[in-house]
Amino acid sequence: MARILAWLSGAACVAACAVAAPAAAEWRQATSSHFIVYGDTSETSLRATAERLERFDGVLRYFHAMPAKPAGEDEANKLTVYIVPSVGVVQRLYGKGGNDVAGFYFGRASGSVAFVPDKGMGDGDNGLQPQIVLFHEYAHHMLLTNYAIAYPSWFAEGYAEFASTTRFDKDKIWVGGAAQHRAYSLLLTRGLTVQQLFEADRRKLKAEDTESLYARGWLLTHYLMLDDTRRKAFQRFLVAFNKGTPSLEAAKAAFGDLGSLNRDLNAYLNRNTLPAVTIPMDKLPTLRVSVRLLTEGERALIPLRIRSDRGVGEKDAADVFARAAPLAARFPADATAQGWFAEMAYDAGKDDEAEAAADRALTHDQRSIQALIYKAKVHLRRAVTRKADVAGWTEARSWLLKANKVENDNAEALETYYDSFGMANVKPTKNAVDALYRAMELVPQDDNLRFRLARQTLIDGDVGTGRQVLRPLAYSPHASADNAAARLLALLDDGKSGPAAIAALEDGGNPAK
Repeated sequence: MARILAWLSGAACVAACAVAAPAAAEWRQATSSHFIVYGDTSETSLRATAERLERFDGVLRYFHAMPAKPAGEDEANKLTVYIVPSVGVVQRLYGKGGNDVAGFYFGRASGSVAFVPDKGMGDGDNGLQPQIVLFHEYAHHMLLTNYAIAYPSWFAEGYAEFASTTRFDKDKIWVGGAAQHRAYSLLLTRGLTVQQLFEADRRKLKAEDTESLYARGWLLTHYLMLDDTRRKAFQRFLVAFNKGTPSLEAAKAAFGDLGSLNRDLNAYLNRNTLPAVTIPMDKLPTLRVSVRLLTEGERALIPLRIRSDRGVGEKDAADVFARAAPLAARFPADATAQGWFAEMAYDAGKDDEAEAAADRALTHDQRSIQALIYKAKVHLRRAVTRKADVAGWTEARSWLLKANKVENDNAEALETYYDSFGMANVKPTKNAVDALYRAMELVPQDDNLRFRLARQTLIDGDVGTGRQVLRPLAYSPHASADNAAARLLALLDDGKSGPAAIAALEDGGNPAK
């Protein structure tokens, strides 16, 4: 499910999903330790964006004492960021319901992605600037790096807002700047009380309350993060909340009188100045950013690649394939372009074309992960259709083993290997279950992957791990109160065993909803 930064702009939603490519497009790719950034911009501009993102990553890790990779070692789950021309393009990419969206993010085993505008939605300090959108989305990505911790919705959004206003000076970085883009909601509307924030996970919010969840969530997060006493109380709340104590009950136990906390929060808002944290620039890791101009084949396909990587339904997949086919045909020796096209063809159900594109990519780059994975996916889909024997399934999985040798920590290859046993209607091997666990460690941000791991742990009788994996899903700020994870936890609370809870849930409908 997308993590979205809502901005109540009143802009109309446009149904089309195309990303226009200017006649003189200069699409480039910047690569760093934690990011892959695409933009139709100059090398200087794209490098600056990637450097700001890397510094921001360093800020969050330093602020929370999070371990960083050893020098020179890159993150396996890099976030791909697509910088598109405007908020209008972001909204068209988002599709239905996107008229209030200024940027969005998907955490996925196939590659976590964010879509952000090159231009913001307003002017001056109160405008929603692109950097705020970008930092908000990456803060979500970082908050979800610990797959075992659940956060209430107000904190998930409030933390992203808290981090989004990070500001860079020449020799230091400021964390905790005022969220000017939330000023109207904070100062001129009633807003949610502290008690209502802690109750927000289990009820449907009106539009104005959703805006307040972001604004008051930012304020409460700011207060708790920068006040030592309140921060310790919040830590006690999180411990209880993650043990299954209802949010409001855990809050009262940790903070005492919530009315008193609400009054303190209002007084905090009315202060002349709010505190902030400064981090010396020299405390952050050394930057390593490379920038390249996309190849001619990549530049031809990048608008369609953006649509494809956003995720497509059946109709859009067919349209993307039809538009991409003649372009891909012009660049048969471009391994990356052919890998992109293999995915587009597979999504459109064109397995022969997908395999041919994967083969072309592998001819020119034997280490093309995307080509190896889509070669495997085509063979797996054929194995289902043809009711393959053991040898057929083994051959299909062999392409995933080749991908794993090229990139041992590729989460999509690991996830697809595990899924192949379900496709074959056989019990997954220990190696397959281990692959699922490893994929989850690599990409804890993927909700679907999380649910599959929870299901597997419950089938295996490990209810404790199952509960731990389910809680972040159950309390996701973008999930309904009766989501599948919440229903599954309720079944476990009623005393059902792991397998019985799974059976009861699946008897009642689609567990992925």
